[in-house]
Amino acid sequence: MKFGKSELGYFPNSAGKSTKLSHTPLIFAPNFREDMVSIRLKSFIIAALSLFFVFSSEASKAQEPVAVAPVEAHDSHEAEGKFNPGEAILHHIADSHEWHFFSIKKSDGSVFHGTLPLPVLLYSPQRGFSVFMSSVFHHGTEVHNGYKLEHDKVVAVDAAGNADAAVKVYDFSLTKNVLQLLFALVVLVWLMTSMAKKYKTGKGVTSAPSGIQNAIEPVIEFVINDIAKPNLGPKYQKFLPYLLTIFFFILINALFGMLPGAANVTGNIAFTAILGLIAFFVIIFNTNKHYWQHIFWFPGVPVPVKLLMIPVEIMGIFTKPFALIVRLFANMTAGHIVILSFISLIFIFSEMTKVAGVAFAPVSIAFAVFIYLIEILVAFIQAFIFANLTAIFIGEAIGDHHYEEDIDPSKVHH
Repeated sequence: MKFGKSELGYFPNSAGKSTKLSHTPLIFAPNFREDMVSIRLKSFIIAALSLFFVFSSEASKAQEPVAVAPVEAHDSHEAEGKFNPGEAILHHIADSHEWHFFSIKKSDGSVFHGTLPLPVLLYSPQRGFSVFMSSVFHHGTEVHNGYKLEHDKVVAVDAAGNADAAVKVYDFSLTKNVLQLLFALVVLVWLMTSMAKKYKTGKGVTSAPSGIQNAIEPVIEFVINDIAKPNLGPKYQKFLPYLLTIFFFILINALFGMLPGAANVTGNIAFTAILGLIAFFVIIFNTNKHYWQHIFWFPGVPVPVKLLMIPVEIMGIFTKPFALIVRLFANMTAGHIVILSFISLIFIFSEMTKVAGVAFAPVSIAFAVFIYLIEILVAFIQAFIFANLTAIFIGEAIGDHHYEEDIDPSKVHH
């Protein structure tokens, strides 16, 4: 069997001829069967966890006259045994100083929380530095070293245990989102460096790609041919490393966020704000005189119209990265909320009667799994939209590129 040479390497050619790719191959086509197995496995995990939660909740009701919600009890509603769906959903999508996995009610009425404590790093101008583990807070019920955990935030308290507004607290803790973000960064670096090593040894260059190259190489070509080249023209190679980085970084974090018990990093406004801020500086630092000329002085446009358009164009400089921030944050958060809402319906019906909770569980699980499968697709779509819009905004900043004049005909693939 011979191999046809693509832009990144070789691909199998059943005809035995060496041909070049003129368009992007189907993404993940070689691994379609493996992807379907992975999707089925993730769907099974959601269904199993949902059934576990509903039956553990019903078991708690049978043991005690007062039920305990299947999440951490932090407020008066949960202390009374009432399930608060809104607070439970917000708690699961929010950042936290501990990694919570499950809660089990014991026979004596106490609740065991399966959590992973994380380091807490605080600085206060009045009290100095403080470093300890989040387990000393005992899920927000204890005060430690003049600090207390309230609604997943560390606040300073006085001797009576009340919040002390006079003490300023700067939190540099290694939270759940930060820990998963670092893990995603390690995976990204490992993924890209392992790909680079294979290309250096000739895999995918002088021979067919192997292993993870079969899944990653089509995605890289997709970013090149469908994002970078159409929007940046002959200058695409300068911005290709940045576009590939944000595409895979968002994709990896979004997929990790779909795992049960994982952190919702892409649904955190701080995460998307940093990505939008980086995009803003990349755009601004690559502008030219033509870009600013179209903002402050439109050639051939009447002066009154120019005066009206200048404020709008200046505002557009900031609304572009703002749109990137809000779009990614809103879409990823909405998906998690919808899935958790369907799961919460099981507990809501269970509080009415046990029969209603058990009867509605299959319906709720079916809808949750359906939205979950859509969210896997949304993870790829959001990574594409963020990278594509960033490329469009950069293309506007570097000026109009005319393919007929700037592209070397000898380098064009036919």
